[in-house]
Amino acid sequence: FSPQHGFFAEKQDNMIESANMIDPVLQIPVYSLYGQSRVPDARMFEPIDILLVDLQDVGTRVYTFIYTLSYCLEAARDFDVKVIILDRPNPINGVDVEGNCLATDCTSFVGRYPIPMRHGLTIGELGVFFNNYFKIGCRLDVIPMKNWQRSMLFTDTGLPWVAPSPNLPTPMSALVYPGQVLWEGTNLSEGRGTTQPFELFGAPYLDTEKMLTTLPILKTPGAILRPAVFEPTANKWQGTVCNGFQIHVTDPVRYRPYMTTLQLLRAVMKQHRGQFDWKPPPYEYEYERWPIDLIIGDQSIRQRLEGLEPVDGLEASWREDIEHFKTISREFHLYS
Repeated sequence: FSPQHGFFAEKQDNMIESANMIDPVLQIPVYSLYGQSRVPDARMFEPIDILLVDLQDVGTRVYTFIYTLSYCLEAARDFDVKVIILDRPNPINGVDVEGNCLATDCTSFVGRYPIPMRHGLTIGELGVFFNNYFKIGCRLDVIPMKNWQRSMLFTDTGLPWVAPSPNLPTPMSALVYPGQVLWEGTNLSEGRGTTQPFELFGAPYLDTEKMLTTLPILKTPGAILRPAVFEPTANKWQGTVCNGFQIHVTDPVRYRPYMTTLQLLRAVMKQHRGQFDWKPPPYEYEYERWPIDLIIGDQSIRQRLEGLEPVDGLEASWREDIEHFKTISREFHLYS
């Protein structure tokens, strides 16, 4: 089976589908789970004795690999097939949990369960969490990693980074992604079509000097904003010079990607009224709801941002939900 971005992680963007194919080495079918369907059917499962899941997740609620996993767990239950997850590191550590939990009216293929934007679990732990806590109920085993510790970033593991998708080419792009993915729901470029996707962001209208006056350094702990000019070769603002910033993470322990980008988003909205706008649908096969609501996972947060409510107040409103999530998810930890 192949998830979003294709069997070889070659497809660039959301809603760019991959087709079924024949594996060139093994000469066996490869069924796309990001094409005509995102849910495996009985025909696909008929030849299977055991489904092995070997996917590098990136630790962020909106990355679709974990929902492809969840659909496979449901299919495995329905067709009585055992699943074995070969666990891999959470590249942005297994300690920090950040952001609001998904609201029920914002469920989609970029969010099926009420988890925070930065969930702090490995894909194996998430699989068990989905299967047990949300009562999928398939036969599931996880083969755990050796020597991984929750405090590790991917760069601490000594493993080579193999990009799970074209626009997460480095561990640094994965580290900023839980926040920088918010730009996908706006008319700012998130750096797609550049060599530093998600680290770069901007738009032709962005006034970097105004932005810096709005953002005291204490609002972006663990990171430095470097004014930058870039020209995307694809996606938003293709072929147009954009003013913006590159995020340089100087202290990954202090850096909070989701809160940092919410601060940046609020600053753009404040300083660029009449130029800033939300990206219209469609987004990940949703044709009516605003993409930003699906990404943030709560339309009330978008509305409060539109009112320029301080981000510290937004964070306070979901603190209780985060503590509840930490408590229940801790039961599924496989590592210390």
